[in-house]
Amino acid sequence: MGGGGRDPLNPVWLAGGVDVDGLIVVDKPAGMTSHDVVARIRRLARTRRVGHGGTLDPMATGVLIIGVNKATRLLTYVIGARKSYAATIRLGQSTVTDDAEGDVTATVSAAAVTGESIRSALAARVGEIDQVPSAVSAIKVNGERAYKRVRDGEQVELAARRVTIFQQDVLDIRHEGDVVDIDVEVTCSSGTYIRAIARDLGTTLGVGGHLTALRRTAVGALTLAEAATLEQLEERAPDVLSLPMAQAARQAFPQREATADEARVLSHGGPLEPVGIEGPYAVFGPEGNVLAVVSERDGKARAEIVLAAA
Repeated sequence: MGGGGRDPLNPVWLAGGVDVDGLIVVDKPAGMTSHDVVARIRRLARTRRVGHGGTLDPMATGVLIIGVNKATRLLTYVIGARKSYAATIRLGQSTVTDDAEGDVTATVSAAAVTGESIRSALAARVGEIDQVPSAVSAIKVNGERAYKRVRDGEQVELAARRVTIFQQDVLDIRHEGDVVDIDVEVTCSSGTYIRAIARDLGTTLGVGGHLTALRRTAVGALTLAEAATLEQLEERAPDVLSLPMAQAARQAFPQREATADEARVLSHGGPLEPVGIEGPYAVFGPEGNVLAVVSERDGKARAEIVLAAA
């Protein structure tokens, strides 16, 4: 392309002509899908190479990690990181979606449910558990999303999955007539459905339950403290990165510094000698740039992804 014009979808000219690769920590608003946020960031960052690291339901708010350009390759690790949430569970009502967006399917008075029984039931579900995902989820059943089958009137039975609840703390319990609202903080493994926690608590206590509010407060080491709203990102576009590539890798992984010779080998995909770091970990070159994400196996440190240009 001649004439020196700026292509709005070419990341090369962003932020003063420097290639932009990194993560954006978005404080997602309610009412938007994760794909809606990706579409907005593509426009703000002026590049199509954008992805997200772990879906949030439209009703949920909070931390959504967005990868831009080369940093989209880090999202595999972001998706697998543990997550933290602040949530509100309502006992006394069951819904078709296990959250407030679905129609109420059953109502049972929860007025007699005690705080002790709530805390005991939640404590019993800390650690490794088998959790049946919500039927209205993105899991595919015979090639079709479960939520579509449910909305088409089908009964969907999903298999239980092993997940880990690391922490589940009750912050407040409010009795309001026949319902009980419970504020909780949950830290859990990837793949855990907070909606299913609400449903299962209601089932255990015999009154039904669903999720009325959900805010993700952390994904791995990335928290609301680093997050920006879409309005804030609009104001500083196109310089929208929360964490440039090297900083993102330093925050997300254990670290190893490479010599110039090691950097040369690794940038061509070759293995390094192991140093005993539990992986995956990030390897940085002498100039501070991130070279690769590496795991040690079979007596060598081998790249899972190479991020430096050879």
